[in-house]
Amino acid sequence: MHDIFISIGSNVDKESNTKAGLDSLFDNFGELIMSAVYESESVGFEGSNFYNLVVKTETSLPVNEVCRVLKSIEKDHGRKRSEQKFSPRTLDLDLLLYDNLVLEQPIELPRPEVLYNAFVLKPLAEIAADVLHPIVNKPYAELWHDYDKSLQRLWAINFEWSPNSI
Repeated sequence: MHDIFISIGSNVDKESNTKAGLDSLFDNFGELIMSAVYESESVGFEGSNFYNLVVKTETSLPVNEVCRVLKSIEKDHGRKRSEQKFSPRTLDLDLLLYDNLVLEQPIELPRPEVLYNAFVLKPLAEIAADVLHPIVNKPYAELWHDYDKSLQRLWAINFEWSPNSI
């Protein structure tokens, strides 16, 4: 089994889309270890605030199949692939880590935004504090500690989810 970490983001009907995304991840991968859910301002475009979190789960699927499942879940929840890179999202699922694999194809792993987006790094550090980033060779807790927190604002919100609770 492989440990995978997935970021989840939504700024369109964000509470229900986030819960639906968690349900779909649970249905496809089983038990999820979740970070807190954070609200943050949109980055790269003017838009409503996002909900963001990171989950850890396990899979026996290869990387390309995990990516296919994530794209399918996004599509099932209204994500259009024709959307601009920086635009509102019903559901955005990104594979951040697959064990300690470093790849460029079919996806770049670890995802580069792990190091520069607070809304990815903080929740990742919360559930993978002692895991080492396979390129910079530092634990995520240390990377978050050293992160310039003035760059992006985010705050924890009250959010409750249990599988298929919508």
